[in-house]
Amino acid sequence: MATEILVPSPEGLEQPEVREATDLRRHKLKSDLLGGERQIIVFLPPGYEDDRTRRYPVFYMQDGQNLFDPATSYVPGKYWRLDQTAQQLIRKGSIEPLIIVGIDHAGEKRVDEYTPTRDAKRNGGKAETYVRALVEVVKPFIDSEYRTRICAWNTGLGGSSLGGLFTMHAGLQHPDVFGKLAVMSPSAWWDRRRIVREVMQTEPKPRLSIWLDIGAREGAGTVGDTRALREALEDKGWAEGTDLRYVEDPGAVHDEAAWAARVAPMLEFLFPATGTVI
Repeated sequence: MATEILVPSPEGLEQPEVREATDLRRHKLKSDLLGGERQIIVFLPPGYEDDRTRRYPVFYMQDGQNLFDPATSYVPGKYWRLDQTAQQLIRKGSIEPLIIVGIDHAGEKRVDEYTPTRDAKRNGGKAETYVRALVEVVKPFIDSEYRTRICAWNTGLGGSSLGGLFTMHAGLQHPDVFGKLAVMSPSAWWDRRRIVREVMQTEPKPRLSIWLDIGAREGAGTVGDTRALREALEDKGWAEGTDLRYVEDPGAVHDEAAWAARVAPMLEFLFPATGTVI
């Protein structure tokens, strides 16, 4: 099957040079499953406070430090502009209004939290504890604090690099909780392509809508690993354009700016405007 190439963002949508005001709420959650106290940042869509009866889908994103604030990003100044892009798309009617939850990573323990198995060279392998934290601590808090749609089909999970690896694993393990996955530049190489084998061993095929992408300049091996993941998904029954969207960005490297450039089409695929409230 031919590789799909990233298309430009919708006409008229621009990455803002000046940061537009968005409604961001900060919380500190304390739990043993989170290893102590953890910051989460919540983006609320335009109009959230105007209609107290409407409920919203929720998108849980890893590496929260890199999503909303250029000052806290791994490379200062390079961040996803996730709130900015989402707000523009909502106002244009390109996606349905949604709540986005950015969960800060665990610093030096990030590799442990985001990897489902132990790698012979890099250790890790404690993702199950972090999955429990999302399912048992973070999601219940968000569902109690905000007007959410709690079902899996209205709950997304996303991340890049090791966060993308984690997202793919968590979605396969908990399709009853997370029904939409953004698997961006995933570290599919981890533990000798363990995530590819996990997909191949999954029975039956869960109901998941998956965005999968990679930058062509991330390295031939990395691109090959991601293509192997795509092929495994297709072998299991995911179909391009229906419940799978695969993108190779021809000029992209492995960094926040590249992922920021793919935020708009990713959101449009996973959270398209429907005109209906579920």
